Amino acid sequence: MTATSRASPPVRAGRDNGMVTVEAAIALCAFVTVLAMTLAGLATVFDQLRCTDAAREAARLVARGEQDEAADAVGRIAPHGATFTVTDEGDGIVVDVRDPAAGGLLPGVRVVADAYAVPEPDAGSGTERSTRPTGGDGR
Repeated sequence: MTATSRASPPVRAGRDNGMVTVEAAIALCAFVTVLAMTLAGLATVFDQLRCTDAAREAARLVARGEQDEAADAVGRIAPHGATFTVTDEGDGIVVDVRDPAAGGLLPGVRVVADAYAVPEPDAGSGTERSTRPTGGDGR
């Protein structure tokens, strides 16, 4: 007996050629979008933490009567472009630090942090309202 090999019939291309490519492209776009939004959210959280730290440090320094050092501290700690305001509220001082751009990654998101401190008795009472943009270090 002789064995004959049969050639398999040619594979016919169906109508779904390229569907896997399109699905992969859509999935990749969705993944990149979700990743970008997640990273933007993390950057905003870090900016919030930096504003909170800057407000706390500035309130402590203003309570000690060192308002110029408070401006320098906010400039070093807060995100670039953040502003701060010092106000007297009764027997305390409130420092408000704002980052209006919030990194520019999430539209409509504003980062704001407040800190409260009681002035020390020998610190003086020269805490007028002031708003200053900070230089920041670009971190």
